[in-house]
Amino acid sequence: MAEKTQRLEIVTPERVVLSDEVRFLVAPGTEGELGILPEHAPLITTLDIGIMRVQKENRTYRVVVTGGFMEVRNNRVVVLASAAERAEEIDVERARAAKERAERRLASRDPEVDLVRAEAALKRALTRLKAAEQVH
Repeated sequence: MAEKTQRLEIVTPERVVLSDEVRFLVAPGTEGELGILPEHAPLITTLDIGIMRVQKENRTYRVVVTGGFMEVRNNRVVVLASAAERAEEIDVERARAAKERAERRLASRDPEVDLVRAEAALKRALTRLKAAEQVH
């Protein structure tokens, strides 16, 4: 018997990051992780910065998403993310530099620094580094 799958599309304003038939996925929702199997009930939710785990056949892929929305309907999952990249595409040196910049901004205590943006930048950089580390 063929394995049940669902269509997954991860799209950013710049590109289609992933468009494939998958067996299972776990997404970083703003209220916690969401596991989605084929035939899932209709759902629309917001996404947080995090690592989406996608299972196809016997392999798990990781995609970093930095917020956005996810819609599940008719055996199709559409992720509209502000930014997303597959773990194997992550430029580790660039992510480390972004982490260091964010840490310097937070440590500076400069009243001109937008703390919310600096904290989000740090979270994005740490998430990218974690995903890249899981690939290697």
